[in-house]
Amino acid sequence: MSLSPQFLDELRARTSLSTLIGKSVKVQKAGREYKACCPFHNEKTPSFTINDEKGFYHCFGCGAHGDAIRWMTDHRGLPFIDAVKELADAAGMEMPAPDPRAARKAEQARGLHDAMQAAQDWFVEQLAGVDGAEARAYLAKRGITDATRRAFGFGYAPDSRGKLKAALKDFPIEMLVEAGLLIQPPDEPGRTNRDPYDRFRGRLMIPIRDARGRVIAFGGRILGQGEPKYLNSPDTPLFDKGRTLYNLDKALAAARASDRVIVVEGYMDVIALAQAGIGECVAPLGTALTEHQLERLWKMVDVPILCFDGDAAGQKAADRAAMRALPLLKPGQSLSFVTLPGGMDPDDLIKASGAAGFETCIRSAIPLVERLWLHERQAGEVSTPESRAGLQQRLAEQATTITDPLVRKEYERALRERFWAEFGWKKQERNAVRGFIARTREEIRSDLANMAQRIDRMMKRAILLGLCRHPAVLYSHREQLASITMPTEALSQWTALMIRASLERNALEESLVDAILQEASLPDLERRNLKHDLCFSFFSTDTDRTTAEKDLGEVINILLFEQEFTPKLERLKADLYAQGDDGMDETRWQEHLSLITLKRQNDERLRELKANIEEQLMAA
Repeated sequence: MSLSPQFLDELRARTSLSTLIGKSVKVQKAGREYKACCPFHNEKTPSFTINDEKGFYHCFGCGAHGDAIRWMTDHRGLPFIDAVKELADAAGMEMPAPDPRAARKAEQARGLHDAMQAAQDWFVEQLAGVDGAEARAYLAKRGITDATRRAFGFGYAPDSRGKLKAALKDFPIEMLVEAGLLIQPPDEPGRTNRDPYDRFRGRLMIPIRDARGRVIAFGGRILGQGEPKYLNSPDTPLFDKGRTLYNLDKALAAARASDRVIVVEGYMDVIALAQAGIGECVAPLGTALTEHQLERLWKMVDVPILCFDGDAAGQKAADRAAMRALPLLKPGQSLSFVTLPGGMDPDDLIKASGAAGFETCIRSAIPLVERLWLHERQAGEVSTPESRAGLQQRLAEQATTITDPLVRKEYERALRERFWAEFGWKKQERNAVRGFIARTREEIRSDLANMAQRIDRMMKRAILLGLCRHPAVLYSHREQLASITMPTEALSQWTALMIRASLERNALEESLVDAILQEASLPDLERRNLKHDLCFSFFSTDTDRTTAEKDLGEVINILLFEQEFTPKLERLKADLYAQGDDGMDETRWQEHLSLITLKRQNDERLRELKANIEEQLMAA
């Protein structure tokens, strides 16, 4: 619809801005202007001014500024056209009709709105009458006060097929059917032109309103036994359940004041929370949260809070909402999730713990990325490499559904970090190992007179680097590693870290060295030094993984043998010499020869696996 500047100027001129704002904010006269505490941010001293002559408001605290139309869109959350229409109605101005078809559509909508309001008035009358006794008793049992009953417009539809139709006899039958108030039964063989009948019968009635507060549909809760428990109006020209949020009209102002909006599952949850003083709550209407509803929520706040029931069905609905939101995410725009304890719904929690208990749960809300991680983490087994690979694949597939490239990149990073936090190396471990690598490199370069000591340090440093690249060997050689004596404090601490990590997490698979090399903050010199460390045969990036892990395990065993060889050999010699002239013990002599032979074989194998370690040392 095209609106001329002249029309909008006249609309602003006819609207008393102080009166309009005064409907929801307490204003005080201050000379030729008015002042108030700003509704767009929390303050105790008024800095919000309203100038009726100039037709604008301004906050000197947060900078909020605008006219009557801007007030309706920013504070009430109305779309521009709806804001103009509401102001025009209040000012007694006719909206310009762009063409005859639009005019007819607007006239039809006015008729439907009139019919819905008439039905609402009648339902309220029935609740107050004799027929409404059971419904009133139900409300009392639920703890709904009279003030809340009036605020939310509760009514009652008698258990009759024609009382509403008779009460609304001034409206055409076709209009009542189109509004969803009557059901037109289809023709059947031998039965044509069947009479329409009341859709809602024997139900507590809850009006559903649009953002402007107009009744556009109803929800009816059955009293006593029967299905469905809740019956909503069908989609009509006024009502699209996939685009509508229950209580939006009341929640808009409350959400502006609190800077949050809470999405719950049903009408009664919204009403119970509002009665407890938490008015910024809305609910979808018997369906999963839709893309249109999500977009509407994001117009209110950047991160709506989803607080669905704590039972399995409620949590399944929360997961569906999370998946549906992923493609729509934008920078700064997301969702957070609250899980209520013990399968409770918000109404239960309010009754049990009051508003304070509910607020405690709200403070424990988790972000969408955490909800996504938990959903996929709990979706299957993760005890094998294959199942963990499946988890990584599912996480990656979820992240690819995000349209915005910046948000998608951040989700990929965050999900990867969560995976490795549970199944891989933690950030503090990566940082610690970086330090050990640098310290032990300097220890090898130190001026040791004994070349054998330098080679010993280099070999033991090499196996730790190898274990960082192939952590699976930790689990098969952890006991041997723990038995090896490390010649420096840094090597000892590094060994202890590796053993502790393998005890805490039973599925370390990621190369810690690769993870360190991928860090963007790694200085170029450190990156080059670390790559130089990869030159050992069993540690090279070019070595087949199976071969590298086998060789690494072999080196650990050889080093442990070397450590134990001399003491064991001395014990055997002492036993042999103790025999004296009585003769040599053949068994011990063979054990002595076998030990020397094994030492010779290990030395030869170690030379093969060292990969010219002496040349590496000289080059360093």
